[in-house]
Amino acid sequence: MSISTVTCVIPVYNGERYLGEAIESALGQTRPVDEIVVVDDGSTDGSSTVAEGYGEPVRCVRQENAGPAAASNRGIEAAGGEVIAFLDADDRWRPEKIERQLTRLETTPGLAAVFAHALNFWEAELGEEAERFRGHRITLATPGYVRGTMLVRRGAFQAVGAFDPLLDHGEVQDWILRAREADLGIELLPDVLLDRRLHRGNRSRNLRQQSREEFLRLVKRNLDRKRGQ
Repeated sequence: MSISTVTCVIPVYNGERYLGEAIESALGQTRPVDEIVVVDDGSTDGSSTVAEGYGEPVRCVRQENAGPAAASNRGIEAAGGEVIAFLDADDRWRPEKIERQLTRLETTPGLAAVFAHALNFWEAELGEEAERFRGHRITLATPGYVRGTMLVRRGAFQAVGAFDPLLDHGEVQDWILRAREADLGIELLPDVLLDRRLHRGNRSRNLRQQSREEFLRLVKRNLDRKRGQ
């Protein structure tokens, strides 16, 4: 039986439409999380009201809008768990997510972070797009080096630092690069443990060009760091 305490951090900005489903998926784990910290990143909708309506073990922290990386960092600061997991407010965990990853983390010496695979699903509003991509690779499970599959020992953040708040899209990939440079153990499980919702409001959809440009900057910054060593 696992002995680590686990905090789920959910950053949200104007996400009341799907936030309840995200929270329910975290509450419905076969290995329950010990707390859920919802970080309201300056929402102007009812996101905080949704989170506060749950009561224990869900609590809501508010801040002025600063982006998903800063909101995730605020969640880390507020978290009481020895192990921290993250979930975007429009996605859902599979029920066995925490159990499978935590078992691997606790039984593997030197392992600092565990990721898993993710599977996309379309909202009804994008039914035409879903049909168009039927059979496409985007419908298959993919390696999920994203926030929603991430399970990390708190000490890893102390060793590597938090997410870079200056990044709008690639903060997780940047953190992984820094963790690997620090020789921290990172593993990707073959299990699909995250369902990623595709809808009209996805940041990756609406800010696609900026995301590509930021990824190129991340690659260059990583190479510059290696050359400077």
